[in-house]
Order: sequence, then structure tokens, then C-alpha cells
Amino acid sequence: MQYDVNKEVVIRPRRGLIGMDFKELIEFRDLLTALVERNVKARYKQSVLGVAWVVIKPIISMAIFSVLFGKMARFPSEGIPYPIFVFLGLIPWTYFSNSVSGGTGSLISNGSLISKIYFPRVMLPMATNISNMIDLGISLVVLMIMIVFFKLQISAGVIFLPVLIVAFFFSALGPAFFFGALNVKYRDVGQIISFIMQIWMYLTPVIYPLTLIPEQYRMLAYLNPMTGLIEVFRVCMLGHMDLSIPGLMLSTLVNLVFLVGGLMYFKSVERTFADVI
Repeated sequence: MQYDVNKEVVIRPRRGLIGMDFKELIEFRDLLTALVERNVKARYKQSVLGVAWVVIKPIISMAIFSVLFGKMARFPSEGIPYPIFVFLGLIPWTYFSNSVSGGTGSLISNGSLISKIYFPRVMLPMATNISNMIDLGISLVVLMIMIVFFKLQISAGVIFLPVLIVAFFFSALGPAFFFGALNVKYRDVGQIISFIMQIWMYLTPVIYPLTLIPEQYRMLAYLNPMTGLIEVFRVCMLGHMDLSIPGLMLSTLVNLVFLVGGLMYFKSVERTFADVI
């Protein structure tokens, strides 16, 4: 059998609006699974308390916020116990914050892998987000226990929880793509991301209800992509709140802009990662 040694193969970036090759993601699904497993094992390796940290950290945050803002500042809580109100905000926020922060550093921490072999680079932030789903699931179990302890009734909207969890995943994916790609070129991003997420949390209705914001400025809060998701999560679990449909539509639109925009930027600079890292 003879081969044409003069045959030339040219590899070009995939064309299209965002350049995402979904067939390729399916082909590399085993690698994605391996990356998720590695992230989970690395997170709790040589940790005395292990998975317990998933429960301890939000519980401590909830206790501190309950004393400072529930007891001392007397923030309203939409007719439900303030600790539950805060915990309902902390669950999606913690997932979002950890996924964005982890996704930001995922490319740099896997620099040796990127420089040696080819695989879809988007899998690195995706693996971080998927691995954080385990922590999210554990937090939801703790939430159910707390709801029983406070003798509250779960809303019928809980049937939409799986859809909402998928929304959590994609809401964190856009910023993770953007900051992760930006961090490859500007390493300062990795240093300040925790500060960015801290400020972002106080701009999100985690420890306070939207009713605390003057009505004429309330729609501005929905420019925060997490505002609508946290509001819907609280209603799905316990009800007790009125939802702003225009606000939710605005928040959903912002989430889509973050997702598509973050992915477009990621794909536009992806081919430089191996050289820069």
C-alpha cells in the first residue's frame, strides 16, 4: 500500500458564531469524566474533615449572617426564618462562586496537559462546574433537614429543581469561560477573582431580599445574572415571594449574554493557550 507523502493536512479553527464542536465534546466524554473525578479527589485529598467542609462552611456563614443581619440589622426575610432565607441564597451563590473561581484557575493549573495533548479546552472549566455539583447536592440535603427542623412546608415548585440546577450550571459556565481565558493572558485575574466574587455577593440578594432595594432601582438588580436564579430558587423551595416576570426575563437574558459572550471570547483565544501557558 502506498501513501501520498506530499499530502498536506491543514487544521483550522472551527467556524461559526461560537465555534463549539458538540460532536467533539461527546467523543472526549471519557476525558471529561476523568477530569471531574480528579477534581473531586483532589479537593478532599489529605483533608481531615473531607466532605464535611461542604456543610461546615455554609453553616458558619449562615450563622454569622443571621447574627449580623438578622438579629442586629434586622433585615426582612420574606416571612420565613432568616437562617433559612440566607441558606437559600447561599446554596446557589456558593456553587456559582466556587465554579467561577475554580474555572478561572482551571487552565493554568492544567498547563502541562494543555501543552502536551489536544482536547477541547472548554472541558476544563466544565469539569470544575460539574464536580461542584456534588457539593451542591450535599447542600440541598442539608437544606431539606433544616426545613424539617424549622417545620416549614416545601413548595410544590420543588418539581422544577432539576431544571434550576441545570440553569445554575450554565450561569456559572459563561463567567468561568471568560475569566479562565483572561487569566491565561493576565495572571492578575487569578489573584483578584476572590475579591471580585466577594463584591459580587453583596450585590446579589443573598443576605437581603429585593424588597430592601427602592422600587425604582429594583430592575437594576436583575442585571446581576444571579439575582433571578436565587429568587426563583427561593420560590421553588418555599414560595412566600412574588416574582417579577420582567425582572426574571432580564436576568435570564443577561445569563445568556454571559454564556455566549464568555464562550466566544474563550474560543477566540483558545489556540494561544499552549503558547502562553
